[in-house]
Amino acid sequence: MVRSRMASFSSSRDLMAFLLLYFCLKALSADSNGSFSFKNFGKDSNFTSQLVLYGDAKVDNGSSSVQISGSGVTGGGRIVLKNPINLVDVGLRKKMSFSIYFVFSMPREHGNGLAFYMVPSGFILNPFDVRKHQFLAIEFDTFKDEKYGDVNDNHVGVDIDSMVSVKVSNVSSFHLELNSGERLQAWIDYEASSERFEVRLSKLGADRPVEPVLFYSMDLSKMWEGIDVSVGLSSLNGNSSHTCNIYSLRFELRTVPHWMHSEPVDPNKFMHKGEEVRASRRNDCALKILTALILGSGFGALGAFFVLSVWTILGKRRPVVPEEYDVQPEESEYKKFSVSADKAAEDGIK
Repeated sequence: MVRSRMASFSSSRDLMAFLLLYFCLKALSADSNGSFSFKNFGKDSNFTSQLVLYGDAKVDNGSSSVQISGSGVTGGGRIVLKNPINLVDVGLRKKMSFSIYFVFSMPREHGNGLAFYMVPSGFILNPFDVRKHQFLAIEFDTFKDEKYGDVNDNHVGVDIDSMVSVKVSNVSSFHLELNSGERLQAWIDYEASSERFEVRLSKLGADRPVEPVLFYSMDLSKMWEGIDVSVGLSSLNGNSSHTCNIYSLRFELRTVPHWMHSEPVDPNKFMHKGEEVRASRRNDCALKILTALILGSGFGALGAFFVLSVWTILGKRRPVVPEEYDVQPEESEYKKFSVSADKAAEDGIK
């Protein structure tokens, strides 16, 4: 009986260990690909393992930051991810989402600011050359250029294959100033499930805002269709001596979960693709059944572990007669009494 309980306990423990290992490895494989974080760019920072500096970009040891400025010869300073990314995971057939967070400052000088950009990986030296490739940029602009239709000298815009923004947001309406000299923090998030960019801004030390200063909808996976893409931050200043400082940077690349829609729902598609919809429903049903089985196995293992633990605790409290305890003394006394009584009877008869 004891061996049977021990075998059941060992099996449940092994099952729990397997499930925990499975889910841990699943989480690591989903989140560890292409993600890093650097709190500063000082001497102790190993940022060169993930980032490369181009053009008029250099480390400012005094502020532990990367300083980027513009130059017509080199195309402007840039800080670029060393490894290009792909917005479609071919092996898993999933679209990729990403997020970038950075802290920056721009002085009160004449200049065009900086931009987050994405270009095909072979065009790092001149990322905004629209004659050679497609590009996407999120500009933090501090110059009102009439040629590009800028609304003011304090705005954030989305640029696609052109320096004329397809959408612009006035940062002044959020009580922020890009070239105030203060350190600001920016969040740029792209969710492949909703095909949406969101840009947030705040002063350093403030919480991440709930409301984005700018959002824009587009499917990046169709823009480059499996081509590796270079990602970075660049100066927008041309020949200006205007500088920008990047104090910290965090980047995260992640896949879209299975249970999320990869594309927005289009009601018109259901009019002509009934078979595809039914097949999709069958796949969803199979996925739900598999998920239920995995969760059921996990909860079953936990329940068995709990029952065995309670059984073990209660079993220890049951009274057990020790083997050393011997009841012979009482029997011995009884035998002595019987012998004495018999002897007395025999003496009486005599």
